[in-house]
Amino acid sequence: MTGPRVTVLGECVADAFTDPAVRAPVTTSRGITLRVLPGGGPANTAVALARLGTPTRFLGRISHDVFGELFRTHLTGSGVDLTGSVSAHESSTLAVADLDRHGQAAYSFHAEGTADWQWTSGELAAVPLRGTACLHTGSLALIREPGGTRVEEYLRTVREHATVSVDPNVRPRLVPPAAYRTRLPRWCELADILRLSEDDLELLLPGATPEEACDTWHSMGARLVVVTLGGRGALASLDGERVTVPAPPTEVVDTVGAGDSFTAGLLHRLAVLGRLGGRLGGLTPGEVAESCSYAARVAALTCAVPGADPPWACDVAAGPDAIAGRGAAARLPR
Repeated sequence: MTGPRVTVLGECVADAFTDPAVRAPVTTSRGITLRVLPGGGPANTAVALARLGTPTRFLGRISHDVFGELFRTHLTGSGVDLTGSVSAHESSTLAVADLDRHGQAAYSFHAEGTADWQWTSGELAAVPLRGTACLHTGSLALIREPGGTRVEEYLRTVREHATVSVDPNVRPRLVPPAAYRTRLPRWCELADILRLSEDDLELLLPGATPEEACDTWHSMGARLVVVTLGGRGALASLDGERVTVPAPPTEVVDTVGAGDSFTAGLLHRLAVLGRLGGRLGGLTPGEVAESCSYAARVAALTCAVPGADPPWACDVAAGPDAIAGRGAAARLPR
């Protein structure tokens, strides 16, 4: 891997799914069979970045339980550097995903007292940031206490040396949307890049159009705002200059990790263009459109397979047939 390093700070989550082949729980008199895959928005983004070829460090509090070992194997196997992650004695966070017929996931969380939210100021102060051009964070680690406030404070220090990227990734079943609305102005003040989904938008600014939301968040300080729109692509706004990109045609298996992969694709392309490391100086709307188009392709490849299994650089480079091919391979009997 070559190029500027991206550091990702946040949670790992054990995602428990029903059998993706039959889209229903395997139920017997002895219980329900679930498949557990490594997940968590920030961890998904770190994996996708590393697979695309960006030098990536993940900063998490990773448990020593069975799920923690799954996370370590998954992250390091994708090329992610875990230097700076904390070996935590608390248990891992578990999410049970309920997939609808369109592959959209709703989660129930088992997250009280788990490792991901226990950051201390001392742990964050010890984080190695040498060579980091961008720090990406968000999701639950930025809002769940006691660690969320400390992570937010840490961003003020990071901002002196690196680009800051934030994905709120609103989880209303675990944190009330009002809590995100209260904190969002501070996040926009700290962030150079704000990436969120259309579902997030509806929870954060009910009734606002994506364009209106971009203007609101620009006024709070975010220079680049990107709203992903599912099958309709994405809208990006750089200081108020808008660009839109379509989503590649995809036979969706599920959408788990798609937004995280989009964020990774966006940051990867901005790193390749040499735009990370400061306040996005020199970034043009054309470069934003190029970066978002690449990110949409990364997200589409993720949607073509079960779970948060982002593509490698060779998959993205393989051309339009790669999306159908990756999906077909995922559907083969195993």
